[in-house]
Amino acid sequence: SARELHKLVKLDGLSVNLINPEGSSYKVVYADGIAAPNLGKTHTTTIPIAQAVLQSQQVIYINDYASSPQRNIDSIDTDKMGPVAIIQIRSEMGIIGAFSLMRISGAEEFSPDNLHLFLAIGEMVGNALRRSGLFEQAMTRLKQVQALHEIDMAISTSLDQNFSLQAILDRTIRLMEVDAASVLLLNPTTLQLEYKAGQGFFHPRSFEGMTIRLGESIAGQVALRQVRATINDLPSQNEYPIADRLVQEKFTCMHASPMIVKGQVIGVLQAFHRSECPGDPEKIDFLDALAAQAAIAVSNARMFADLEKSNLELQLAYDATIEGWSLATDLRDKETEGHSLRVASVAIKLAELMGLAGKDIVHIRRGGLLHDIGKLAIPDSILFKPGPLTDEEWVLMRQHPVHAREMLQHISFLKRALPIPLYHHEKFDGSGYPNGLTGEQIPLPARIFAIVDVYDALSSDRPYRKAWPTERILEYLKQESGKHFDPQVVTAFLNNFEYLIN
Repeated sequence: SARELHKLVKLDGLSVNLINPEGSSYKVVYADGIAAPNLGKTHTTTIPIAQAVLQSQQVIYINDYASSPQRNIDSIDTDKMGPVAIIQIRSEMGIIGAFSLMRISGAEEFSPDNLHLFLAIGEMVGNALRRSGLFEQAMTRLKQVQALHEIDMAISTSLDQNFSLQAILDRTIRLMEVDAASVLLLNPTTLQLEYKAGQGFFHPRSFEGMTIRLGESIAGQVALRQVRATINDLPSQNEYPIADRLVQEKFTCMHASPMIVKGQVIGVLQAFHRSECPGDPEKIDFLDALAAQAAIAVSNARMFADLEKSNLELQLAYDATIEGWSLATDLRDKETEGHSLRVASVAIKLAELMGLAGKDIVHIRRGGLLHDIGKLAIPDSILFKPGPLTDEEWVLMRQHPVHAREMLQHISFLKRALPIPLYHHEKFDGSGYPNGLTGEQIPLPARIFAIVDVYDALSSDRPYRKAWPTERILEYLKQESGKHFDPQVVTAFLNNFEYLIN
């Protein structure tokens, strides 16, 4: 440590300098004494003293640094420096920096023993820094793995695209230690990147609705070439369409990675710095992993949206088919044309009033539309007979619910709609058909539909009778409460009659 060096050798200043991964510059990460003003400063490795240190594993010793042509003229208070020894900090991976030991001008020179000691210390410091760096790398990678797991969980537990993208942007800012991040998605029709999500912006609304053509600006080029880009001098990139917005945000540099799924680019993930752009390649590489996760999130959300759309189209096709069957049933009997659509509509209203859940309503509608489909198997001579049916004819007529079951029971998406076609002629007191069920043995959808069906039938002209007046029908429904109909259903129907019929 610096404290131990000061004890071993009389020093007036000490600095530790680490080289960036590209080897283009070094930064003063520790400085005390006369070197203290240099703390935190970055210098290029092209200066003479740095070149000398890079090229020699021996101690670079200068008796009078203030007058040396090799001195770094950008350093502060170099005029106060006398004897200076500079030693490489090495590890098994090579040179990673250097430390400088200083005495003030006019002070005693370092002895040969001092210089040998400095070489040994340089190797020890290098290995210590290497071990420390490996630990930090391990911790960084662990955090990255944890972040990717968290993103995986966010993607798997939610198909909300915006939720997943916000989770990715949050981890991008925290783990890459950037100031802001955003996602642009490619519109395949317009070939434009569209701003979809962002965090860390001073003026987020200025980016809303922003579009960038493929191949234009930094993000557009990244999407077109499908390679990551790093721009270190954003303020000078004034030829790009959105340069003014980036300057307004005070960004100095940015990284952009393409979001690719199955070889197709679907967007760009961007990360921005407002301070000096760090040169940590591992963090920059991590942006590619985050971009891949973002691409998966968007792809999953789009597949789910497409699946929902396909499912909706399938549902519409089902309903169109059912309505076609219903129309075919009604068209067979001109006297009941439109009956199925009317009773299905009223039954839905009554079911909602009685608290049935939305998932049940769709089956009530389907059952209502198909309630008389079994009559397609009844002979015309019976179905259209103008007078009363004989006992034998009634036996055949009462088979139409059974025919409906035979026709529909093997169609999986209609199984939950089957209770209405099968049981809508059952009566609350057990005198109905085809099974003579009583009370709550009759499924609630069938009990609801029964009163709607009877009302519509009595209010319509038939070959064997004229339509009843409304007052007479309502009186009849009251009389049949507890006999033909469920009393609770009768009450709900009568109390909401105007709403249901209009």
